[in-house]
Amino acid sequence: MNILVDDATVYRRTPRSLALGLSPKITVLIPTLNETGNLSYVLSRIPPIVDEILIVDGYSSDNTVAVAKQLCPRARVIYQDKRGKGDAIKCGIRQATGDIIVTLDCDGSMDPQEIPRLVTPLLNGYDSVKGSRFLKDGGTTDMPTYRRLGNKFFVFLTNLLYGTKYTDITYGYQAFWKKTFEKTPLRSNGFETEIEMHIEAIKTRLRVMEVPSFEHKRLTGEGKLKSIRDGWRILSMILRKRIIRDL
Repeated sequence: MNILVDDATVYRRTPRSLALGLSPKITVLIPTLNETGNLSYVLSRIPPIVDEILIVDGYSSDNTVAVAKQLCPRARVIYQDKRGKGDAIKCGIRQATGDIIVTLDCDGSMDPQEIPRLVTPLLNGYDSVKGSRFLKDGGTTDMPTYRRLGNKFFVFLTNLLYGTKYTDITYGYQAFWKKTFEKTPLRSNGFETEIEMHIEAIKTRLRVMEVPSFEHKRLTGEGKLKSIRDGWRILSMILRKRIIRDL
């Protein structure tokens, strides 16, 4: 496992892949559930390096799908099989046509303009790249004290059990090669799926890099994260994956 937590030169230099004339296709995967009010901001800020915009909808009861198609005709909309953000991510991984997948929340908290920062290390040999709110140049305006303490605990526990050096474990802004996770047996369907992916990366000895990212407050609508319920599911995931690893 190779985690670099603060190497700014990596994602600023010219990628070796581009120097060789290779041009992998990039898919941005956006789970949605009643996000009509945020679509205009999010879709308008997706950079031109993105080849495919894949919206995975959880059967929204508002006009999310219709508005998404109107704002961005090139976006492809699919519906997830079950419920939960994790299920949406798994459906998106299966359906994406890109070589690289970037997961992006539709609440406006993640800036699409950071996509090149996450993608470039992949072109330099990394398997997975995750945003961190706690590296230099990162930050958050959307994390109350109790959630900050919870994240610190999960980071500590993950690093203790798996020998890693993560600085942020519950943030879902990430980029990875599709082939990295398309055959990985991800078993969860909720927010804990993102943590499961980070742990699976450890277990399969992928090269992982953290890069700084800034989290903004949700623009409109109600957040889907339930701190106690989802916190328990994240804790269970971290411990269960360790037990399975030791069997």
